[in-house]
Amino acid sequence: MSWQRVVVSWGLRRYFRPYTELPNISVNRVRARADKCLWTPRVPAGFRLRERYASECAPLAGEWLEPEPPAPDRGRPLIVYLHGGGYYFCSPRTHRTITFELAARARAALFALDYRLAPEHPFPAALHDALAAYRALLAWHAPRSIVIAGDSAGGGLALATLVALRDAGEPLPAGAVLFSPWTDLAASGASIVSNHGQDPMFAGPVIGRAAKLYLGDASPDHPLVSPVYADLRGLPPLFIQVGSTEVLLDDAVRVAHNARMAGVSTQFRIWPDMPHVWQIYAPFLPEGRRALREAAQFVTRVAA
Repeated sequence: MSWQRVVVSWGLRRYFRPYTELPNISVNRVRARADKCLWTPRVPAGFRLRERYASECAPLAGEWLEPEPPAPDRGRPLIVYLHGGGYYFCSPRTHRTITFELAARARAALFALDYRLAPEHPFPAALHDALAAYRALLAWHAPRSIVIAGDSAGGGLALATLVALRDAGEPLPAGAVLFSPWTDLAASGASIVSNHGQDPMFAGPVIGRAAKLYLGDASPDHPLVSPVYADLRGLPPLFIQVGSTEVLLDDAVRVAHNARMAGVSTQFRIWPDMPHVWQIYAPFLPEGRRALREAAQFVTRVAA
């Protein structure tokens, strides 16, 4: 366990977790705080960044990180990244410490989707955006070269996207990378209670409150809202990481179990004492860099 992890956990417990203990979620305050804390790393050597956030860029609104010189589109892996943030805050910009490092280590192109956020756009808006982006990308990229990835809400969204594609009989990507995925918006996991107080980032009860912002009229156990309840048969290989003290620990544990029982190749690891989505602190945190190195190895293996 590194001293950097101790510092990160202390900072989260002191400056972030108190917001999750409040009885109500202030969407605007959380969004403003995320923007205030935004720090952008340098674009990795040998890559270029293209921002395409205008509405007319839909269904591929977001940003591209591409190797230079560009390789033939069908000859390199493409990571489609879905950022976390409870479905109601954050953006591709807030997650560049993950996306830049992951793309650079995998030597892959990466597209980070700027999907619509709740509560203005509840379920199924984010899912529809993810599906539309993936379908558009198939015009240039073979499915076997694509890996879909995401953290927290974005991890749950990535898994829901796979389920929706399979149910529609559409080509599936080569695999999926899920960092601390939020897969149960019914907040029924035992770790919501057992890790309350141990998780340096979240109080357990906030998970159910945040879910209401995205649910709209949907049931929290709808399989495309909460893919922990989905039939996972026929999905491509999964790569899952989660911290042992997270309140969302069981969201990952149950998905990994369900996937293996359904015959899905699943690489799953519980990291001791890591905070939620610790990969985002990779520029400072050695465990974050190691986690992203493992994820990049998975990407290059399944998308070869």
